Amino acid sequence: MGIFSAILGNAGTVSQDELIKKYGLLLTDNEEIELGFKLIRDTFIFTTKRLILVDKQGLTGSKTEYKSISYKSITRFSVETAGTFDLDAELKIWVSSELHPSIIKQFNKSVNVYEVQKVLAHHVLK
Repeated sequence: MGIFSAILGNAGTVSQDELIKKYGLLLTDNEEIELGFKLIRDTFIFTTKRLILVDKQGLTGSKTEYKSISYKSITRFSVETAGTFDLDAELKIWVSSELHPSIIKQFNKSVNVYEVQKVLAHHVLK
């Protein structure tokens, strides 16, 4: 992920090995990481059982919030692809009965948003 994309807040893909090394303790039995993305300091992880959002807080980033969202609580989502002049794609996720998206994330062009959509659809539509 380029520094320019990171400054703009766009997410880039993170390897499964790196995610397991950093966040393996968060996983339950028989839970596996499918995809993960990193913003400047934050990370979000799609597992076989839930979506995990890792939010680094404070100036030093030493305080961390781990937010877990079960796929069954996601009521809808949208993926907007990058256009010719638009350098990023966008993911919006609505949780429960909220009117506005609970989660909005920007992806740079290195991320295959169709793969993100596929993983979400697989779990949400069960």
